[in-house]
Amino acid sequence: MDKSLKSSAVNNGLYLALILSSFTIIGYAVYLDLFTQWWFGIGQMLLVIIFGIVSSIKAKKLLGGFISFKDAFTAFFITIAIGISIPAVIGFVIFNIVDAEAATILQEKIIDNQLAMMERFGAPQQSIDEAMAQIQKEESFFSIGNTIKTTAYQLLGFSVIGLIVAAVTKKKDPHEA
Repeated sequence: MDKSLKSSAVNNGLYLALILSSFTIIGYAVYLDLFTQWWFGIGQMLLVIIFGIVSSIKAKKLLGGFISFKDAFTAFFITIAIGISIPAVIGFVIFNIVDAEAATILQEKIIDNQLAMMERFGAPQQSIDEAMAQIQKEESFFSIGNTIKTTAYQLLGFSVIGLIVAAVTKKKDPHEA
């Protein structure tokens, strides 16, 4: 991959990381309940996808309108990897080092939200009790293990989208053999 393509993808990833990190810091400082809102997570997910798409398209433009599948996917992946890893580290620091009590409060709010959602959808009480018992047994949502696991799952999920984006974005140069 061309050095300028990597540089462009890294820059896009840093911009994405800055935006997502700002959301994390603002959510922590101003309104902790923001993290329990479904639209907040969906909005962040769409932002990651949009940045990945833009990164692949910019890479294509840098190459004069032609890009291989590999280069398009690499541009997408570098952007999202940087864009979600940095905010994950910042979230880990905030909720484990700076203010572990906020993590406990937020985890309780998330569990309460999940319980309310299960009740709204009419889940049987036995299922609700089993799900709550399972959640209570698990380690903190903000532990290093869960942070790494969540980031890895996000990378995997976004990579599937990146494969589709790369397939759509790729364009072979007709002048090459």
